[in-house]
Amino acid sequence: MYDLEAAIDERHSSRLFLRDKPVPHELIDEALTLAVRAPSNSNVQPWQVVFASGPARDRLVEALLSEAQASPPKVPRLPEQFEHYRRDLGGVVYGSMGIARHDAEARRLAVLRNWEFFRAPLAGIVCVHRDLDHVDSLGVGMFLQTFLLALTARGLGSCVQVSIAGYPDIVRAQLGIPDELRVLCGLAVGYPDPEFPANDLRVGRNPLGENIRFVTE
Repeated sequence: MYDLEAAIDERHSSRLFLRDKPVPHELIDEALTLAVRAPSNSNVQPWQVVFASGPARDRLVEALLSEAQASPPKVPRLPEQFEHYRRDLGGVVYGSMGIARHDAEARRLAVLRNWEFFRAPLAGIVCVHRDLDHVDSLGVGMFLQTFLLALTARGLGSCVQVSIAGYPDIVRAQLGIPDELRVLCGLAVGYPDPEFPANDLRVGRNPLGENIRFVTE
């Protein structure tokens, strides 16, 4: 039995994978079998995930890269009071790669790796039915976190990618995802490249008091 606290502590976003080291299907099945035990509103089990590997994954990546070089993704902007989180994270991530703030070309190439799923051999698309509400997105999130922890326990890396949802029409066309499903995010799964410095990055968290409050009276 893998230690739960160790899995939570070790889980982090991997940003470059070993492209030619396939992910054993049985490990994905094991992780999914655990993930579907996640709670959901009225046991709706709102998670819908489409995985692509092999030629299907390569066609998806080719289409996404082509679109990414032609037009910006439709990713919602963060409200002004939260924008600094994205800026700060970008500085830390690019810094760990040795990319200077003024090196626009290096940053452009690094950003494009998003639509390669960071070279992961297994690409996932996480969806929810368009008629379900925000509370059901919570169910998808609990499923996804459980899945990530189960992958970590099996020695696999992962990265949840909002950027993939920036081109929903491309994703739908390539993987046959019906209009009734809303694309929430992408998911890269594979074995992290041990030579890539950003894979050793551990991003900090706010002190508990900034986000959590106890009321006793």
